[in-house]
Amino acid sequence: MVPTLRPGQFVVATNLFTKPTIDDVVVVKHDRVDKIKRIKDIQQGKIFLVGDNTVHSIDSRSFGWLPQNYVVGRVIWPRV
Repeated sequence: MVPTLRPGQFVVATNLFTKPTIDDVVVVKHDRVDKIKRIKDIQQGKIFLVGDNTVHSIDSRSFGWLPQNYVVGRVIWPRV
């Protein structure tokens, strides 16, 4: 799958939502770096994140499940 967002592309994210849901594209703070990934699964307060370009993406397949509170916002523009 090709990336939905390109490197250097600006996005608008909001933190005004209650709970992240599967398929949301979110900004997470992980290892002191903001990362933009898609939520693939949610279980027991943890999220599994994947990048849209699965061949080249570093995501939960590499770093594992993350606590839901690592989500700092949901991408609202561009619509993904």
